Amino acid sequence: MASNGQMTGMLGVYLVAAELSRRNFIVSPTSRGAAGADLLVTDQACTKAWSVQVKTNRRPSNTWLVGAHARQMKSDSHVYVFVNLKEIENQRPDYFVTASSWVASHVQDKTRTTGSRWYWFDKKDRPSPDEGWEIFGNPYTLALDASEVEVSEANDIYKMNEIF
Repeated sequence: MASNGQMTGMLGVYLVAAELSRRNFIVSPTSRGAAGADLLVTDQACTKAWSVQVKTNRRPSNTWLVGAHARQMKSDSHVYVFVNLKEIENQRPDYFVTASSWVASHVQDKTRTTGSRWYWFDKKDRPSPDEGWEIFGNPYTLALDASEVEVSEANDIYKMNEIF
């Protein structure tokens, strides 16, 4: 049986996947055992790709726990999405999208009296007050806008019907 923490994590991953899909990106969850990447994301033309690490809090919080690896795991194509679920059901979560290089340089840590070491990212350290989805850019990299893609797809279907 999955723990509450695992369920919270899975919920965050699928909410981020849904949000990216809503924004017209192609999204695929990875195996739950994949280190560092919960989601793989591409634009519509597959010209840009990202790995996404999702960190989720069950209740709104100003910090998210990350592992020690967060200081080393940085790439132009690796992104963190920090999620705060709301206490009121059916309310949109808070999302904070941040480049992995930014997270790596802002991870805080503390050794407890028990000897365990904790690593976290603080909400106040995010690069902007906005959610940050713009880090992914335009999902229609090769098209001027979404309507051009729809027209192109419609023309392709029309041409296929003419052939058959």
